[in-house]
Amino acid sequence: MPRVRPATPPLPATALLQLMWLASPALPVGGFSYSEALEAAVDQGLVTDEASAGRWLLDQLHLGLQRADLPLLASAMHAWQRRDAERLTALNDWALQTRETFEMRQQTEQMGRSLADWLRQRHPSDDRLPLLAALQPSPTWPIAFALAATATGAPRRESLLAFGFGWAENQVGAAVKSVPLGQSAGQRLLGALAQALPAAVDAALATATAGDAARQNLAPMLAILSARHEAQYSRLFRS
Repeated sequence: MPRVRPATPPLPATALLQLMWLASPALPVGGFSYSEALEAAVDQGLVTDEASAGRWLLDQLHLGLQRADLPLLASAMHAWQRRDAERLTALNDWALQTRETFEMRQQTEQMGRSLADWLRQRHPSDDRLPLLAALQPSPTWPIAFALAATATGAPRRESLLAFGFGWAENQVGAAVKSVPLGQSAGQRLLGALAQALPAAVDAALATATAGDAARQNLAPMLAILSARHEAQYSRLFRS
């Protein structure tokens, strides 16, 4: 007889709501203020309409998030559960060292610090907060989010889905403002990203299981556009 996989226990309501909170653009970390080079792609004529915006965002999901920050988040959650300061320092260093432009590094540091401040207000008794504060020169966004997700008690897969959906909402918002696009187009883009996210998360978990050598953050054209955005004459988004 074929083996029957046991049913996954339902996510407790409190953990689900905490993940929804972490994924919300209303979380005071400033994710909405970065376009992650999308604004430069618009300026260069690479993204001009809904179709090209959709291709751009799906490429960033599969070539960037899936291969870098999502597996990094999964590894960091495991390290937070073990309170492994050495491992967390190594993962945070990797996040900083693989940001290829000043604005990419500034984004991950600023959002990481902001989430660390939020966590100190929300969970002041969490004895892992000193480990987060000790990361130099600052905690990065994926490492800080990993602690926040671990504190909810949610499994890694659901935590990665929340992280990915928060990224998707912010990037769709950037596309709506910079292309520009209408709200209906934005919802269609968000729907396409939501449909692609589960497979991307499963691939990221497999990468995390394969070890650090399988994780990568290499997107040369994105780095070039990000560098151009730093000096772009007119900008809506931070650099």
